[in-house]
Amino acid sequence: MLIEADRILQGTTGHTTAKISSQHALIYDKLKNQMGEEKARQYAEANQKAIQFIADTAAEKGIDCDLAWRPAYVYTQSDKYVKQIENEEKAASSLGIKASIVHELPLPFKIKAALRFDGQAQFHPLKYLKALVKVLPDSVRIFEQTRAINIEEGNTAAVITNQGKKVVASKVVIASHYPFFDGGGMYFSRVYPSRSYAVGVTITEKFPEGMFISAESPTRSLRSTPLGDEELVLVVGEDHKTGQSKNTATHYDNLLKFAHDIYEVREVKYRWSTQDYITLDGVPYVGNLTSQHPDLYVATGFGKWGITNGTASAMVIKDLIIHGDSPWKEVYTPSRFNVASAVNFVVSNADVAKHLIAGKFKPTEDLEDLPPGEARIIYADGDKVGAFRDEKGELHLVDITCTHMGCELAWNEAERSWDCPCHGSRFTYEGDIIEGPALSHLHHPGEGPNQVEPNVIQ
Repeated sequence: MLIEADRILQGTTGHTTAKISSQHALIYDKLKNQMGEEKARQYAEANQKAIQFIADTAAEKGIDCDLAWRPAYVYTQSDKYVKQIENEEKAASSLGIKASIVHELPLPFKIKAALRFDGQAQFHPLKYLKALVKVLPDSVRIFEQTRAINIEEGNTAAVITNQGKKVVASKVVIASHYPFFDGGGMYFSRVYPSRSYAVGVTITEKFPEGMFISAESPTRSLRSTPLGDEELVLVVGEDHKTGQSKNTATHYDNLLKFAHDIYEVREVKYRWSTQDYITLDGVPYVGNLTSQHPDLYVATGFGKWGITNGTASAMVIKDLIIHGDSPWKEVYTPSRFNVASAVNFVVSNADVAKHLIAGKFKPTEDLEDLPPGEARIIYADGDKVGAFRDEKGELHLVDITCTHMGCELAWNEAERSWDCPCHGSRFTYEGDIIEGPALSHLHHPGEGPNQVEPNVIQ
């Protein structure tokens, strides 16, 4: 049984750029140094196998999902990253990946160096996954608009839903982006949310066959995809921690400026943003939720490379459930520890603490001059309130204390949402949950104090 809080395939998966790639920026040299060669090899093998699994499945099921084999490139225009790219080529090649260094790309700007991975691919993720849903066995049941909010443990686990129903099962896989049940694993302190932005444009020029991403920040990622009789170019980047950007609309402006600087843009067709969770060492947490939960499994922290990592995670968990073992379990295990994780644990949680404290200062603005389409934070009857005025002039007031762990929310101008800078929960301006670990909507002034959920660290 699959239960889904909203509609299937409409979250991050529906907003990905869908690179089927084991080239996850510059990761393999780092993995070899931090985790050792064996675990780096496991990560490389898992993601390479995931590429082949997707391609084989699409072929076997006859799925028309725009799958196309393309080389993947990490490029740099800075001397600072040349050595890193060279080190990454050596590390990736030693792990069995077909990697090479090039000094020119079929892009309209010069580079210092680029790392090329062969045997990579791209596709339309929704076409692929919608087709998979249709070929599921009749015994598989899917319930949408059903949010999992807790797990009662016993001889068998009981997943509690927002409708008060229980789903009892001998094995439970928590694949809810951010784990809705923590089980003492302290995931709220070990992953952080990061948003990225995308614009889809048509251009006069022919886009080259390849997928491209910059080594330096701000990230610039490029690939094309069929759009009817046209070719859509996806321009992606501008990542930042969720809730920690002063003006989110500027990220779209920056991507469009980049597109106009390098191409003759005919039309801007689409724009969207999405978020993913990043782990302390950059590798997803996949496996038993904790060592104390042999029948609960988790997959989280895909680090914006969820197409192959998500597929590999399913393969790992399947093997753990059926065979009790997986050839890649060590690199992905949620119980792993290394020095890099320890350092990042301190840095990440210091950032959370900063936003918990910063949110307590009293704002001074009033609402007399708040124009339509804008938001502001005020105090009302001693409580901190977020105010948004819609185009009809109606005012929408919500308590902006996040119902997850009590962080103060920040306004996201581009998406018109209240976003949590600590753990990535997002709410509409009316207070409804959009995504993230929060399980309760925002309260409105007069409804009483907003209650932080009591089961966060069960």
